[in-house]
Amino acid sequence: MEDYQQARDLARKHLKIADHMLTQTFPLVRDTKLLLAVADNLFEAVKYGMDSVLYYERLLKRIPPFHDSFVAKLNVFQLRCSRRYSLNPDYPMLIKELSEISERHKQSPVEFTRNDKFVICTDSYNIKAISAEQLRKYVGTAKLFIEDVEKMVSKHDRLFR
Repeated sequence: MEDYQQARDLARKHLKIADHMLTQTFPLVRDTKLLLAVADNLFEAVKYGMDSVLYYERLLKRIPPFHDSFVAKLNVFQLRCSRRYSLNPDYPMLIKELSEISERHKQSPVEFTRNDKFVICTDSYNIKAISAEQLRKYVGTAKLFIEDVEKMVSKHDRLFR
């Protein structure tokens, strides 16, 4: 199995986990800490979706080799792949927002819940709140993104089996 196929499958898996946690688990448990887990799984899903497109394009030699860092991949994805496939401009924005949430969480000294939102504070008290409604929008956009990724990379699937 090629790298792009593995990344595509991992994107599907993480999206399914995030969707299940948000639609099934969160309403039952009502623990706002689950919202962070949903955001993390969504970030993994869109990151693997982006990786799938990049690995696919690299396999077909449409893009040059790129550095294996998130920022480098995002730049190549925005500059080369988004334009080639006329992707929705919301996709790179979604990837950036989910990346920002993940980074803030890793670096935050204080996190708490308030009014059904999970709040992340930085050292300088910049606040980022995550709500279930916001994550529902992100899940919807992520589903569309993963569907578009699957359409893009499945064109030559049988050639690389």
